[in-house]
Amino acid sequence: MATAAGSSSAAVPFWRAAGMTYITYSNICASLVRSCLKEPYKSEAASREKVHFAVTKWVSGKPEKPTIRSDSPED
Repeated sequence: MATAAGSSSAAVPFWRAAGMTYITYSNICASLVRSCLKEPYKSEAASREKVHFAVTKWVSGKPEKPTIRSDSPED
């Protein structure tokens, strides 16, 4: 059996061997699960899919005012 790393005999997760990060793999899996759901569960899952986060830039070792972002997945 050939390994993804060539001569390495260490086990490599398949998502890493495919060149993905775990977050990317996890997002793909979650998207597939949500697409398989039936109503009303599908709409409930879609409402939880929204992401809110803050971005803070640091200048000269001090944080500036954070920017609040709200991203939702593309349809």
